Amino acid sequence: MAINLQKGQRISLEKSNGSKLQNVCVGINWGAIEKKGLFGFGSSKEAVDLDGSCALYNENKQLLEVVYFGNLKSKNGSVKHSGDDLTGDMGGDDGLDNEVITLDFAQLDANVSYAAFVLNSFRGHDFGTIPFASIRIYEGTTKRVNEVFAKYDIANGSNFAGHVSMVMGVFYKKNGEWKFNAIGEPTKDRKLEDTVKTVNQNYL
Repeated sequence: MAINLQKGQRISLEKSNGSKLQNVCVGINWGAIEKKGLFGFGSSKEAVDLDGSCALYNENKQLLEVVYFGNLKSKNGSVKHSGDDLTGDMGGDDGLDNEVITLDFAQLDANVSYAAFVLNSFRGHDFGTIPFASIRIYEGTTKRVNEVFAKYDIANGSNFAGHVSMVMGVFYKKNGEWKFNAIGEPTKDRKLEDTVKTVNQNYL
């Protein structure tokens, strides 16, 4: 059973059979904005470019590297990005993730103590104007979902209106075990590099 993440909720990475998750995917699904025509006649779709990214930090909260649309995998390949989606679902929700970031805890460099996932609206589209946008954490691959572990909806959260950047959540290592902190907080940042700094200052 998937958990609907609440802001500030911390969860251990256990599957339904009690074993620990080793490979997780963070998938982001969103739609294009429908624009009404002149005097309400007709409509058109405006592409939305959301960008999911993963920032890795050491135990001293120093940034090690960022996996994003311009750098699709970490140095040792433990974190991989599926590639940049520039439009979202133009024809309505197809139920598939537009961007997926995969994380292999077993391959993560030993220096990594935090893996933070953030979301930025590249063209500055307000989260409150996007018809649907959701995030899910699951075991599987970019093409196969074995078990949805957790998910939450950002399009319908009133606190996201007026923002173009957010911190989805942070995986963190405690006593040798990985856990997840569901942050779900919008930020005032406009660009990825600023959001990464905000994570360092406020969420690690």
